[in-house]
Amino acid sequence: MIARFSVLLIIFTGCLKLTAQQELADYVNTLQGTNSKHELTRGNTYPTTALPFGMNTWTPQTGNNGDGWKYQYFKETIRGFQQAHQCSSWSNDYAVFSLMPVTQTLKLNENDRQSGFSHDNETAKPHYYQVSLENGVNTEMAPTERGVHMRFSYPKNQKAFLVLDGYTGLSSINIDKKNKRITGYVHNGRGMDRFEHFKNYFVIQFDKPFKTFGTWDNTTDEKKDQAIAAEGKGKGAYLQFKDGAKVQAKIASSYISLKQAEVTLKTELGKAKNLEATKAKAKKIWNTHLNKIRVEGGSETDFKTFYSCFFRASLFSRKFYEINEAGEPYYFSPYDGKVHKGYMYTDTGFWDTFRAQFPLNALLYPEMHGRYVAALLDAYEQCGWLPSWSFPSEAGSMIGNHAISLLADAWAKGIHTFDPEKALKAYYHEATEKGPWGPANGRHGHKEYYTLGYVPYPKYGEATAKTLEYAYDDFCAYNLAKMTGNSFYENVFGRQMYNYKNVWDDSVGFMRGRKANGSWVEDFDAYEWGGPFTEGNAWHYVWSVFQDPKGLINLMGGEQQFNTKMDSVFSVPNTVHVGTYGGKIHEMREMELADMGQYAHGNQPIQHMIYLYNYSGQPWKTQNRARQVMSKLYNYTENGYPGDEDQGQTSSWYVLSAMGFYSVCPGTDEYVLGSPIFEKTTITLENGNEFVISAKNNSDKNVFINKANLNSEIFTKNYLTYSQIINGGSFDLEMTDNPNKTRGIKETDKPFSLTEN
Repeated sequence: MIARFSVLLIIFTGCLKLTAQQELADYVNTLQGTNSKHELTRGNTYPTTALPFGMNTWTPQTGNNGDGWKYQYFKETIRGFQQAHQCSSWSNDYAVFSLMPVTQTLKLNENDRQSGFSHDNETAKPHYYQVSLENGVNTEMAPTERGVHMRFSYPKNQKAFLVLDGYTGLSSINIDKKNKRITGYVHNGRGMDRFEHFKNYFVIQFDKPFKTFGTWDNTTDEKKDQAIAAEGKGKGAYLQFKDGAKVQAKIASSYISLKQAEVTLKTELGKAKNLEATKAKAKKIWNTHLNKIRVEGGSETDFKTFYSCFFRASLFSRKFYEINEAGEPYYFSPYDGKVHKGYMYTDTGFWDTFRAQFPLNALLYPEMHGRYVAALLDAYEQCGWLPSWSFPSEAGSMIGNHAISLLADAWAKGIHTFDPEKALKAYYHEATEKGPWGPANGRHGHKEYYTLGYVPYPKYGEATAKTLEYAYDDFCAYNLAKMTGNSFYENVFGRQMYNYKNVWDDSVGFMRGRKANGSWVEDFDAYEWGGPFTEGNAWHYVWSVFQDPKGLINLMGGEQQFNTKMDSVFSVPNTVHVGTYGGKIHEMREMELADMGQYAHGNQPIQHMIYLYNYSGQPWKTQNRARQVMSKLYNYTENGYPGDEDQGQTSSWYVLSAMGFYSVCPGTDEYVLGSPIFEKTTITLENGNEFVISAKNNSDKNVFINKANLNSEIFTKNYLTYSQIINGGSFDLEMTDNPNKTRGIKETDKPFSLTEN
């Protein structure tokens, strides 16, 4: 009897393990971070129903057409279920259309047709979204890469209408009653206005016949019964089905042509007999994807937070290419408006994502990342500039020229899918010119940066932040040139990568705004936001020397003074002086709410800062702070982020940090150590290898690394290299509640820095 019980116990335990490996999508909450508004964001996300890096996403819509806040958790009504591509509320969206089920009386206007709902009747998973509306309709969605499978279950004996809304711009509608189909296109949003012929073609295939139908105009609410076609601003359609019907709709779209949309419909949704089939296939894809990182141990909250963040980190950048009938990739270029063969990706801002999202991609998806960086040079050929903020075309938002970070980082990690000389030539053009689209399209102040060694303020806004980021980008170009034996560009950019020193003012102990005549901007206030800085203050930007922490340590007078300065970030008041912003922006409120002094994790500039203790002889402080930030500022709920999630960056910070490391200086092959959350993390690499991180005695209190072994050999360094991870092996840590102040303090243990002494 005892033996039989033991066998059953083993079988049951094995099933639990198998279930955890297969069903990770169940732990994801796509509502994470959705309780956001203009004044305060908890992620600035929406409940995305999509496949990893899919071209299109789908979401319920609580906001008005054209409102960047497409879904807010505190809202009580839904007015549509829309195709989306939005990176954040601040960028709004493009190529949008929506469907909304209506009962009893046909209501077309978005305000009239909206229906109440409760989160108690809502399911929000990567592979499946469902909500029971107060109008009685149960709506369900399951995604493909470029489409969605929807089902609308109307209440018995009630009239069943469906409204297609053409959103804010031009649209075209064609209703095919015989074949139960609607086709058309939309042309709307900020990213769509560069090319008039840039359209999102769609095909919607229904499984039930239309009882009545017509077109309508959302600018006038005028409808035309029995009309089969309409084209113009805000054109849409409405359908009526049999009372109480259960209607399925398969939807696919294309930026290339209606014919391609029909090909996609056939290949991605054609074999699905019902929504359950599409849902099951999508769940399998997500489970396979999420199982690339399997975590064990830790709390249930940690588990759910990790996989919710991993999901969000797996949405950007989006595939912008399509697959033709021969199975070949091609795409409509948002850069020159032409169709090209090959791969293209879009919908990301490198100012955010160069820091963690792309280093995570390089680790987990090197084939895709190789295609991505090669496509950067295709984009350069097509529009004359390297992208900086693609949405879907080049917007030039934020600051810096961080495409070179992706290129250098890929090369440093052995991803050699592009011509490095071509990349350096493209970057040289970027660094010596100013383009027409936003501050990060080329360089603001490039002439002064070259002649003075810094960008002067107030001649150029955000000048000191730009100087710091230009210097880092120049390092990336220098390192790419050095790795590929290009002495010309190595010399050019090697002269500029130390320019951060030119905005350091020793008298105040911070980076500072500097005038064109060399004098410092008066009335320095380290708590003042804006001016020479971007969405932050001097406390945040003093650490923006990714390429040379040792050089920064020397500027501050040595490791003791550096560590004291680092410590003070958390001990000084969370004071905000609004500066040139003239009022509190949400990033300020988020720093205040975090209540961690001047540590503003809700925005990107300071997110690497806690890892700098690894460079200054006190790595245990990184370990402690990393765990503190993860436990205090992240969770899997609608309030799950400390600020804007930003196209996967803030999620990727968490995913990397929860595994126990972070990419401080992309452009090198190093991941700097922190403190893993889980007792065991298994990373399954694309080459089939596994890298297993074991953290013995790990707990909420045991956050410090006492000992470390890499592949059974004593390991004292404060970083892992890319090759050490992708070659597979074991990284065994012994965790304790007391810091080991003798480990990782030798010069040979410290991560890369340009300055060595």
